[in-house]
Amino acid sequence: MDRRNFLAGTGTVAAAAAFGPPVAWAASDLIRGENAKAGTTEWMLNNPRVEENKIRCPWIEGYCNRNSVKTGEKLGIKVSTNPPVKFTLDIYRLGYYGGKGGRLMERLQVKQGSPQPDPPVGDVRVRECNWETAHELTIPTDWPSGVYLGKLTEQNEKIDSYVVFIVRDDRPCDFLFQCSDTTWSAYNRWPDLWSLYDEGTPPHNWYTGPGVSVSFDRPYGRYRQIFDAPLSQGSGEFLLWEFPLAFWMEQHGYDVSYISNIDTHAEPARLLKAKSFISVGHDEYWSVAMYDHVKAAIDAGVQAAFFCGNSVDGALDIRGGKNGAANRVIERVGKFGGPNSERERSFKTPWKLHGPDPAALMGAQTTSPANGSADWTCTNDKHWLFDGSGMKSGDAIKGLVGWEHHGPPLGQMAGLEVLARGPVLSRGRAQNTEYTAVIFPGPKNNSVFNAATIWWSDGLSAPPGYLRPSAHGGTPPGPDERVQRITTNLFKRFLA
Repeated sequence: MDRRNFLAGTGTVAAAAAFGPPVAWAASDLIRGENAKAGTTEWMLNNPRVEENKIRCPWIEGYCNRNSVKTGEKLGIKVSTNPPVKFTLDIYRLGYYGGKGGRLMERLQVKQGSPQPDPPVGDVRVRECNWETAHELTIPTDWPSGVYLGKLTEQNEKIDSYVVFIVRDDRPCDFLFQCSDTTWSAYNRWPDLWSLYDEGTPPHNWYTGPGVSVSFDRPYGRYRQIFDAPLSQGSGEFLLWEFPLAFWMEQHGYDVSYISNIDTHAEPARLLKAKSFISVGHDEYWSVAMYDHVKAAIDAGVQAAFFCGNSVDGALDIRGGKNGAANRVIERVGKFGGPNSERERSFKTPWKLHGPDPAALMGAQTTSPANGSADWTCTNDKHWLFDGSGMKSGDAIKGLVGWEHHGPPLGQMAGLEVLARGPVLSRGRAQNTEYTAVIFPGPKNNSVFNAATIWWSDGLSAPPGYLRPSAHGGTPPGPDERVQRITTNLFKRFLA
């Protein structure tokens, strides 16, 4: 089927909507009202292209000078076209919008593009672009918080790619959705072999030590991990792991606002204006300040849901860029859990810094090895989280765990309950580890949930163009009424 019309066929929207939660609308109806507006699938790429066996789309590529921006603030959009050519830039907000996934927010006039230089190699192997600003966008005051894509289209062959940015706000909200953009950048190899996993010598496999850093001041190249997703070119990892949750939440009118990892690092007061904090997908790279800020928010009574795997694992130093802007370069400097953790023992490397125990924040932590797949098997069917799901202890949601996971739990945490657990396999072979999904109480009648899998969002919805991943012999299930019901129950409790 044409992926562009993936949802136009019959089943996917219906499957995602059939088990819609009976949401009691929040005091703010902003998201419900926003998603009542006309949507379009034109936000999707029509003609993505990448150099053969490489990372980038030199015909047209770009980046933004900020990860997130508030209304009234200016965003610089940097664009390179090689060869020189005119191009268009259309800005879309992603959401539900009647199942179409996006709304056109602004269409800019045709602009003349030109090639921009590849950056030199800087300190700690960083590549920082210093491109001309192709367009300076002042964010209109009526644009709601969300993830926005700028669709760049060059006018010779209509080749297109994205830039991505977050519009944030300071309003009180029910749910604060943290985008995992430090991890997007950590795996970004643009222009060819310059991620945190490339140390500069062949064969450029998976380097996991110190002495590497990456910048947000560069385009997002082709996704380098478990599958090729050309329709995501330039958008980081949002469309791959996070959009299905945002799509589902906006479909059902949840009062959600969006932030960047960098906002969690630099603006902790924003966390305290939310009832609930959400970490999504592949949220691997955190600074110690991020950990401290989220822990303080939970201690203050904020609810938390970790719909993710391999999260809070790599410890970052976050610093300013060469152009003077704050928080533009990230460097891997250690591991969360310290030198005595199970995870650290697999990395015999002298680190600059170690972070606190991730299980003290999330209830469970990344294992070693971190990857594999499994069925998500209920072990505690009397828990309120499973109400109305039909699940009994021993029942499993096939393939929901992957491609990386969390477990084991922090054994001495008061009130911690294991909800699902089981062995993890890689292509049918035991990994000698297990995933563990948990929930535990916070200090102020709040709760922290850890789903223990990157693929949780896959069980909620399949937006237009979404490609189902497959890795280590596992494939997630797609929209599943049980995943939807469990998430609904959790959110209902969060809002009570």
